Amino acid sequence: MPKINGNEIRPGNVLEHDGGLWAAVKVNHVKPGKGGAFAQVELKNLRDGRKLNERFRSEDKVEQVRLEQKDQQFLYESDGKLVFMDSETFEQTELDSDLLGDRRPFLQDGMTATIEYYGEEALSVSIPQKVTCTVSETEPVVKGQTAANSYKPAILDNGVRIMIPPFVGEGEKIIVNTELFEYSERA
Repeated sequence: MPKINGNEIRPGNVLEHDGGLWAAVKVNHVKPGKGGAFAQVELKNLRDGRKLNERFRSEDKVEQVRLEQKDQQFLYESDGKLVFMDSETFEQTELDSDLLGDRRPFLQDGMTATIEYYGEEALSVSIPQKVTCTVSETEPVVKGQTAANSYKPAILDNGVRIMIPPFVGEGEKIIVNTELFEYSERA
């Protein structure tokens, strides 16, 4: 694996540091009046989510890790495990549903997700940013209620609660932003 200097760290880089895998979240280059320049780096552990602030001088060497990304199709869930299939090799992989966190309800059968691997270990699962859902419960439309930015609560077919515009009714398909948990547009 390539070693890089401490001043070459950029946000998004994955580093092997203190025996763990860390993603650089924020990088701030500091040039104090006295002493050498350094990079103040906020790191997030890819395995357990811990955060760490670390200083790297330009002469410090850190190991940069390249993660392999694979697009895999979601098949089903059983006993808290998500089963994905590699579309090229048809190999099936079981992953913890915790890897998706609060975006788990948006994972639909047959959906293609991008899984990041470090060797054989899956570190993260990302689903498409926009997903089509059906509104299963919402308040009825009230005539004349067309004030700007007036949203009403709704429950989607996957059980997630979001705010939707007043013109969207029950049974309609909408597109939801899975990163912001917001209504995006009608499907």
